[in-house]
Amino acid sequence: MSLLGNIIWLIFGGLIAGLGYILGGIGLCLTIIGIPFGLQSIKLGIAVFAPFGKEVVELGDAGSVLSIIFNLIWLVLFGWPIALAHLTSAALLAITIIGIPFALQHLKLIPLSLFPFGRDLKAL
Repeated sequence: MSLLGNIIWLIFGGLIAGLGYILGGIGLCLTIIGIPFGLQSIKLGIAVFAPFGKEVVELGDAGSVLSIIFNLIWLVLFGWPIALAHLTSAALLAITIIGIPFALQHLKLIPLSLFPFGRDLKAL
C-alpha cells in the first residue's frame, strides 16, 4: 500500500517538492558556511520523495550542542517557512477524504522540516 501511496504522492506534487529541497540544498552547498544546511536540505528532499511507510526517528547525535545550534539557525532561517508550507498543504489536502493520507504525510514531515539535524526518515 505504501508503494501505491508513494507513486501517487510523486505524481501529485512530491516530485516537485523533493526537487525543490534538493535544488535549494545544492544552492546552499555553494558556500562553505551553507554546506551543513545544504546537506540537510538534500536529505529532506530525498525523504520527501517517498514518505509513505516511513517514520521520523532521532539519531544518536540529536542532543549534541552542535545539532541544537544548527537546528536553531535552521529554524530561524529556513525551517518555519517550510513547515508552514507543509501545514498549509496538509490543511488543503485534509478537506477531502481521499486527501487525508497525504495530509498526514505532510504533518509527518513538519518536525523533520523544523529540526532536521539529528533526525531522519527511516522505513518502519
